[in-house]
Amino acid sequence: MSAPRLVLDLPAEQEAPLFAPDLIERLERVAVVERGRREPWLGDARLGADVLITGWGSDRLPEERGDGRLRLVMHSAGTIRQIVPKSLLGEGVRLSQASLGMARSVAELALFSTLALLRNLHGVDRMMRQRDWAGASAFGLGSTVDTARVGVIGASRVGRIYIQLVQALGAEVSVYDPYLSEVEARGLGARLADLDEVLSSNRVIAVHAPVTEETSGFLTAEKLALIPDGAALINTARSALFDSAALERELVSGRFNAALDVFDVEPLPRNSALWSLPNVVLTPHIGAVTAQSRRSQGLFVVEEIERFLSTGALLGEVTAESYGRLA
Repeated sequence: MSAPRLVLDLPAEQEAPLFAPDLIERLERVAVVERGRREPWLGDARLGADVLITGWGSDRLPEERGDGRLRLVMHSAGTIRQIVPKSLLGEGVRLSQASLGMARSVAELALFSTLALLRNLHGVDRMMRQRDWAGASAFGLGSTVDTARVGVIGASRVGRIYIQLVQALGAEVSVYDPYLSEVEARGLGARLADLDEVLSSNRVIAVHAPVTEETSGFLTAEKLALIPDGAALINTARSALFDSAALERELVSGRFNAALDVFDVEPLPRNSALWSLPNVVLTPHIGAVTAQSRRSQGLFVVEEIERFLSTGALLGEVTAESYGRLA
């Protein structure tokens, strides 16, 4: 029996941080590995592989497998809907994603953003850079996490790690997720609440939901108006969850603070009002950008492929049922 064929559909600049030589060697022990991305994939030769590794920037796969022998698409990042059509999952193709390898880094950025906003570091830093020691000192008393009520929107993989992190610092957590049961919420040490309550009754609101048909734009102007004055909003998930114009209006008003890592247009346009707002911390979509995260993503991909080829099991599988609600 011939060895499985594995196509690594990543440009070299993306492959290197994810797959160190030792990980490539492990892949070569279980499959014939084809590296070096081809553009274009004529007739979409990717479908002729047994296993296909995709990542940021991979072209969208065809709707049907046709005569191809593709058995597994292993996505080395998180969001898969722009690359893998759901219809392929009904063609005998299985799908897994490496979001488990990224989740810790994203959750830690959300935690850092929480701490920074609670301590007013965004404002203090601006004052200090203006050489205004007195102004920075008088910026206002910050808050500690153990006195804060934290609301989480989305008990995703990232959301669950974030809950653990803020709870370890003493925070009281409520969570909104329509797919989460009360029993599961209690298992996370959190209280299940509806969206309006999470938005209106917490000092910190951290968004960790995927973009689905139900959640696209669901944080409307009416919902954002529920956020208390002086609260802290953290978004390391997706900007499409918000009515972005309404969010910008709220932030321009200065009514509450925010830390944003994701935007409708990236890079953020130079004329965006967000650049100059003193109540907003901006980061350039770096939630998963750590050396440890890249290594974890690559290691997860290799272990998942080894597992699939030996037993058929997948830890990060995205099924037809879960496809619509995973980021």
